[in-house]
Amino acid sequence: MDIDLVRAVAEPPRDCPLCPRLVAFREQWHALEPSWHNAPVPSFGPEDGRLLIVGLAPGVRGANRTGRPFTGDYAGELLYSTLIKFGFATGTFEARADDSLKLHDARLTNAVRCVPPENKPTTDEIRTCRPFFSATLGRLPRLGAIVALGKIAHDQVLAAHGEKLSHYKFAHGAVHRFKEAVLFDSYHCSRYNTNTGVLTTPMFHAVFAKVRAHIDALD
Repeated sequence: MDIDLVRAVAEPPRDCPLCPRLVAFREQWHALEPSWHNAPVPSFGPEDGRLLIVGLAPGVRGANRTGRPFTGDYAGELLYSTLIKFGFATGTFEARADDSLKLHDARLTNAVRCVPPENKPTTDEIRTCRPFFSATLGRLPRLGAIVALGKIAHDQVLAAHGEKLSHYKFAHGAVHRFKEAVLFDSYHCSRYNTNTGVLTTPMFHAVFAKVRAHIDALD
């Protein structure tokens, strides 16, 4: 694939060949579940929104199955109910891409667009997917806030902005100001984090309460 073309587009093609390990994993799941999406998962939500929420990567039985970020597994249940609570979404979340859920003033994407084995992309895979992420940022003219769900998302945001990671330490509830956007950190809303108590619903809501107040202040 032409790397100059990669830099110009925000969404990789369905047959993106750039990460051989991820290609092989997609093909493995396509053989097992041919009706699933099994391809890079595109961003979701309006491009004129002021909020961007960044996850890690598609879940194998979640977004990799349904083709929509955070749709089909527990992480989406907590995330979308929170977005509805704070006015960033309306409709009913039914864990399928054709439900009535709509995002308002917000867009969802992932640091890595393809499902990785064991939900762990390599450093090279994160770096390889960065041009798509940077192009996504470039298509958000009103962007005023970013929520990073986990350290990999946090680091991808900083790297795409050309910031030094050492200057902005990831911590749940932390708020970082740089250039034209404000970055809000949260632990990822995965079932593992919620089951172990690393992240509770009140902790997650507290982050989005700060985000809501920041977005409202931009008016």
